[in-house]
Amino acid sequence: MHEIEFSQLDETLRDEGAQAAVDKLIGILRQEGQYHRLFDALLLKKKAELGLPLVRPTSLDDVPEKKRAEFETTYIESAREIGQILLDEGQIPAAWIYFRTIQETEPIEKAIEVFDPDNDPENQADQIINIALYEGAHPVRGLELLLRANGTCNTITAADQLMRQLKPTQRRAAAALLVRQIYSELLQSLNGDIQRRVAMSPAVETVREAVTGRDWLFEEGNYHIDVSHLHATVRFARALEPSDDELQLACELCEYGRQLTEQFQYDGDPPFDDFYPAHLHYFQILLDQKREEGIDYFRQILERSEDENDQKLTAFVLVDLFLRIDQQDRALEVARQYLSDWEDPNGFSFSKLCQDTSRFDELQSAARQRDDLVTYAAAIISQATPASVG
Repeated sequence: MHEIEFSQLDETLRDEGAQAAVDKLIGILRQEGQYHRLFDALLLKKKAELGLPLVRPTSLDDVPEKKRAEFETTYIESAREIGQILLDEGQIPAAWIYFRTIQETEPIEKAIEVFDPDNDPENQADQIINIALYEGAHPVRGLELLLRANGTCNTITAADQLMRQLKPTQRRAAAALLVRQIYSELLQSLNGDIQRRVAMSPAVETVREAVTGRDWLFEEGNYHIDVSHLHATVRFARALEPSDDELQLACELCEYGRQLTEQFQYDGDPPFDDFYPAHLHYFQILLDQKREEGIDYFRQILERSEDENDQKLTAFVLVDLFLRIDQQDRALEVARQYLSDWEDPNGFSFSKLCQDTSRFDELQSAARQRDDLVTYAAAIISQATPASVG
């Protein structure tokens, strides 16, 4: 009980007034480290200054419009102060409450980046993983921490659930993390199998070296890693960029995967029905390895496809590949033929492709075919007055 403190507040109010009593309260709470209540007290002080009701100090409901901006400023400053105090004391989950409220997540992101789960006296790791992953504070670091804490299986599952929600840079980093992990596990397992079968065999340094000339590794349905993890990670690897070292590792994962017995080669969505060969072509196109061969592979799938939706999915993959390797004319050629009516506000847009490539003539033609006067007008005006566009 705070009998002494209650008396101090009574005396301060009697002798020095309301503002001094609030300051006394703030001092007591700060000294005792009651930071959640300190936040309340800081807002109590502001409401007292503004002549507002005090019983619910953090509520905005009783703040009139003309005083709202001033009160909100104090709210933000107080939340930032308390959040930083809690961070300084290593209380990341408690600090997150405040920084999330004021939409300032960078301090939490930095704290999670350097968080060491091996030095966690407060046992916050599970909470921090949840905040990082599922509340979006730092998804990639969250996956790293989950991988250390719970292993590959849980991490792959979490990544599969979250990958589409991540920003492109986050997807790329997450894909790189998981490719490295699966590659490392696979290489270790392959070395173990080889050395068990061939006494005194030296360790191999790459998956490609391990599987080359060793068809017996796959006899009788043998495999060396959870095939569902391999399948998911290869799919994630499509987020990688040509400059990423992990893209070459992804190629080797495909080379391994395509030697598995048929029952362990799961189908993918078009045009990745033949999962590992298709992905190998995809990655090699990005790496400029057998590029034209890979492009021809996807073109043949596109031309053979009889289902309109499958055709569009394949066309989109080709367009995306051409854009990623800076071949805009070829991207536009495929898009014109197969995707001229595709306008996804959250994904591919033929209109945006025409704008990005300054090919408003193509947009005019597509608009005419769709009987779309608005888009046609936008195209002809943009072409006539390019300096005013954007």
